[in-house]
Amino acid sequence: MWIERKEGALWAVGRAVNPQHRSSDEPRGDDYAFEGHELEDALEKANEVLEDDLRVSEDDGRPQHVAPFTRKELLGPLERWFFGRRV
Repeated sequence: MWIERKEGALWAVGRAVNPQHRSSDEPRGDDYAFEGHELEDALEKANEVLEDDLRVSEDDGRPQHVAPFTRKELLGPLERWFFGRRV
């Protein structure tokens, strides 16, 4: 699962199932659960997908604790790239 910034100022939330069985590391169109311009919408969707995955793991007898995605963790790398400085 990942969050990325795509061309055209789009945020995207992706999730790949069984990527080890794919012939390429490139994401497919159906891997994306969200594409849009608002960071808050991307975070909301990413955390929904994360919660769904955690529920499935728990149902399979593999409970895990994973912190939700946050605005701060996304903006830090983006600001460093955009402004060329450490935040």
